[in-house]
Amino acid sequence: MILVLGGTTEGRIAVQTLEEAGKPFYYSTKGNEQEVPLHNGIRLQGGMDKDSLESFCRKENISLLIDAAHPFAEELHRNVSETADILQIPVIRYERIYPRIENNEGIVWCDNYEDAIRQIKKEEVYIILALTGVNSISKLKALWMESSRCYFRILDRESSRESARNQGFPEEYLRYYHTGEDERLLMQQIRPEAVILKESGASGGFSEKLKAAQELGIRIFVIKRPPLHPNFLSVNGKYGLRRTVEQYYPGFYPLRSGLTTGTCAAAAAAAAIWDIFNIQGTPRPPEFAVILPNGELIDVPVEPQQRYPRSSSINNNWIVESEASVIKDAGDDPDITNGMRIKADIILPIDIDENNDETSQKDFNIIIAGGEGIGIVTMPGLGLELGAPAINPTPRKMIEDNVRMYLDYVGMPKMSDPIVVTISVPGGEEIAKRTFNPRLGIEGGISIIGTSGIVKPFSSEAFISSIRKSMEVACATGSPRVVISSGAKSERYIKAYYPELPAQAFVHYGNFIGETLKIADKLKLPRVTLGVMIGKAMKLAEGHLDTHSKKVTMNKEFIQDIAHRTGCNEDVLTAIRNMNLARELWDIIPAEKLETFSKLLTEHCKQCCAPLLLDGELTILLISEDGKIYV
Repeated sequence: MILVLGGTTEGRIAVQTLEEAGKPFYYSTKGNEQEVPLHNGIRLQGGMDKDSLESFCRKENISLLIDAAHPFAEELHRNVSETADILQIPVIRYERIYPRIENNEGIVWCDNYEDAIRQIKKEEVYIILALTGVNSISKLKALWMESSRCYFRILDRESSRESARNQGFPEEYLRYYHTGEDERLLMQQIRPEAVILKESGASGGFSEKLKAAQELGIRIFVIKRPPLHPNFLSVNGKYGLRRTVEQYYPGFYPLRSGLTTGTCAAAAAAAAIWDIFNIQGTPRPPEFAVILPNGELIDVPVEPQQRYPRSSSINNNWIVESEASVIKDAGDDPDITNGMRIKADIILPIDIDENNDETSQKDFNIIIAGGEGIGIVTMPGLGLELGAPAINPTPRKMIEDNVRMYLDYVGMPKMSDPIVVTISVPGGEEIAKRTFNPRLGIEGGISIIGTSGIVKPFSSEAFISSIRKSMEVACATGSPRVVISSGAKSERYIKAYYPELPAQAFVHYGNFIGETLKIADKLKLPRVTLGVMIGKAMKLAEGHLDTHSKKVTMNKEFIQDIAHRTGCNEDVLTAIRNMNLARELWDIIPAEKLETFSKLLTEHCKQCCAPLLLDGELTILLISEDGKIYV
């Protein structure tokens, strides 16, 4: 069993992430004011000291702890750490994202509350605004009980006011926070000489508070977040949390999540940068932290170093080249690129332009190129330039952001010459022939894709993403009609029905009829034809927009009802009751009844589908096993 200790934004996200597994877990909060919808989770309320936490873990057989509490809940962190050590339970610490501070002007960093009191007194600050929360009132008592005029901003709720009263703080110096208000308003009203902040991360609004105080020229004292137990497994987002749970609590999720090719490419590029600046020659770490598009960091395994960086001279300019690779792990998603090597080659100029100082050069100039196994875009509609490598915008930005992060980490000065990152996938050209890429106009290799950086372990995600891209390409061709069908067989027959349409106008929906029509509606396609064979037509006519056999099976009673309304006799209805496959209907339904049967069936299908294509004209074609089409 898993126990989550929360009460924070991170606790709420942890609950949402664990709920995806469909299995029970415990969620514990000190108070009862956080509303968290739980379906599989079991809510616990009331703080636990060390003894009660240890007792609960033993009684309920807790084998994984997730500490998603506030970063300044030091006593709770200590209790979790000690309990985990005694019971030998792994602890995942759901940390907040701590944005990089670009401007340190006016900031005094304090190790703890005592250090903050000491430094504030040293600077003889009188009027102070504390944005550190109601629980910090007693910890800063040495300030407000003496000569300073100290204001505390707290949440506008009775429990917070009661807590302030219990700590002896005068109510006249309380101010209240209201969601969404401009941080500058209260500072402008009070005009403090200094503000006290906690390093509370992005979800604690730290950046907004800091920026407001800096804009108003107010001195800032920041209390650093306390260090955590070194054995805690740190994550700072939902994807990292899920992947760590998968690792330390196998079987909790029915399927493992995976990594997109974009994440693999970014990790390979990060490792290649690390190699260049590994002056001591220590072994390359087995994993590298990579920033995902949502800002969180996850650790990605990289392959052991095969070649050391090498220097050379080109046109009298020295460059250093480095390479690294990652083996794609798609988790339990049936991804054709699973197990492939995603490789990054870095060319980094080492001749720095001394006349181009760091203040005027705001960024590194990074070029992302495609190498072996990366396809080339030959048709419009993909959001990429014709002739460009098929590296989508999100993974392209991921690669750039991670290269910058590692260059900043090693202290690399800004450069006048570009840094070239070439992504390649050995064997990608052959694999691409078994994908949708040739139909999309991507030639010679695979695409580097992914919007989140993580592959959710559902076979639908990758397929729906491909459908969306195919529909966008179809739209870009300017075809007067887009034709959607389940696969190659039905498409072959329906192409003969529309010989004038370009190849890109034909899109496979697999089982995802509803999702495909939603995409068509979003793209505002004027005319859509849905080609469907008898098995899927029966499921669709009954109202099932996802026709996968795992989701819905053939309903013989429904089919009998259609046949009865068509005028079929009892012998036909009995034959339907005894059939095994829907395609048998072509032989069971009398030939003279087939037109009427097919029309009634397609009318039911249209009633189900039409509401998803509000502004477009929908045509439904029923396709027989031998290719005959019924409108």
